[in-house]
Amino acid sequence: MSYPNNHSKALSSLLILIFVSGLLAGGLANFFITVHDGGNSAAQDQIAGLQAKISELEGLQNVTYQHITVYQDGMALAEIYENVKDSVILVQGVTNSGSVQGSGFVYAHQGRNVVITNYHVIQGTTSLSVTFQNGNGYSATVLGSDPYADLAIVSVNAPVDEFKPLKISDSSTLRVGEPVIAIGNPYGLVGSLTTGVISALGRTIVEDKVNRFSIANVIQTSTPINPGNSGGPMLNAAGDVIGITTAIVLDSQGLAFAIPSNTILREIGALVSTGTYSGHSYLGVTGNDMTYNAAQQVGSSVTYGWRIASVVRDGPSYGKLQEGDILIALNGVKVKNNDDLASYLEEKTLPGQSVNITVMRNNERVNITVILQQRPAIKT
Repeated sequence: MSYPNNHSKALSSLLILIFVSGLLAGGLANFFITVHDGGNSAAQDQIAGLQAKISELEGLQNVTYQHITVYQDGMALAEIYENVKDSVILVQGVTNSGSVQGSGFVYAHQGRNVVITNYHVIQGTTSLSVTFQNGNGYSATVLGSDPYADLAIVSVNAPVDEFKPLKISDSSTLRVGEPVIAIGNPYGLVGSLTTGVISALGRTIVEDKVNRFSIANVIQTSTPINPGNSGGPMLNAAGDVIGITTAIVLDSQGLAFAIPSNTILREIGALVSTGTYSGHSYLGVTGNDMTYNAAQQVGSSVTYGWRIASVVRDGPSYGKLQEGDILIALNGVKVKNNDDLASYLEEKTLPGQSVNITVMRNNERVNITVILQQRPAIKT
């Protein structure tokens, strides 16, 4: 956000201060020589006057910059909300067992306005509708969905002037500690804003509804998220979408998760055009994170990695990886735990690609090549 008038005034003040300070510094040097040589009391008086003027100018400069900072901080959230509130919508559906509701946001994909939300918001619905901030409601249909990323793309039968698309930014540049904003409809309280920070990146969460397959490379945030927030946008300080709120840990405080925006950008083309996404790699193993205590119990020389508990019969790793192997690297990239493993497979690989896996087997380093497969279809 920029305020050109205020910034130009501050810059002008700074330039004037630098210029005047330079002149004053030169004058002080000359006066110092005069005093040193002849002990001129008048020169000393002039020096004192010039120093007072410098202090006054420096004080003015500090006040100017404080004013700019307070103004930006005080206005940012309110302005962001005003800019994006009409783009966040209420998603409601009817199922065989009742009704569901969540959030979503408008996005323009290749000139087509769609609504992005979570898969678990629309899962099992027999009818679907959306309501915009102005209260206007319309019927909707699901264009595509991916339970492995908890994403769904919805088409809405509404006039074009109802749609206010948001911008989706690159989430790969996010850093822990950056402020984030969530807007959604918790418990039906439409258009609610909450704030927090990015608490961690590259997390892996597991939802029972998708056969316990992991959702990888997820953003952890301290932003308060409640039922009804699901599917709403998570924004950066510029008001751009950097994720979609998806899950919370029950009975926790400040522990919520969002699907990163790069996952949306990677999948949306396939979801709109084909209704599905088939780019999730499958290794065909189960396992657990290694720890110091686990290493002591099994006599391992490494205290990190992912220890394989089972290998799926006829899966991509069958006959190659073994129970008890400790996976420590993929294509030379260190794997400390399941978060590292799942995030690498999700971001860096596709089904059909070969991956070089480094494991510790009987405390010896072994390299194994596995051709990845596509994750099996979900049984509904």
